[in-house]
Amino acid sequence: MRRIAYETVLRACGFASLAIFCVMIGLSFLPRAAFQAGGFLSMAMTLVLILKAWEARTKDHRRTEMWLYLRKENRPPQAIAQQMVSSIMRETYLLCACWTALISIVMWTAALLFSLIGL
Repeated sequence: MRRIAYETVLRACGFASLAIFCVMIGLSFLPRAAFQAGGFLSMAMTLVLILKAWEARTKDHRRTEMWLYLRKENRPPQAIAQQMVSSIMRETYLLCACWTALISIVMWTAALLFSLIGL
């Protein structure tokens, strides 16, 4: 279940990262602005992941993408399914939020360095 949770969340993060990368490429003629935009958008993605982690506690487990990808024989019993799915999804969202927060810090640092050298 954890592997499928990682796959679904990381796929969504990959699409968001592709969009952030496209914005940064569009601003590549201004490196400081490109990294500021990347840092801001990465921070926004972090906040969305934190909100998704908060929402995962109460979201119906049968309506999650992870549940749909689980084969019927691999699904946990209904008595514990809600708790298992919500805790796994919450952990996965928060882990990805930590990664994107770190990426945001790196981008803001790069923007600061470009600002200090005058670009």
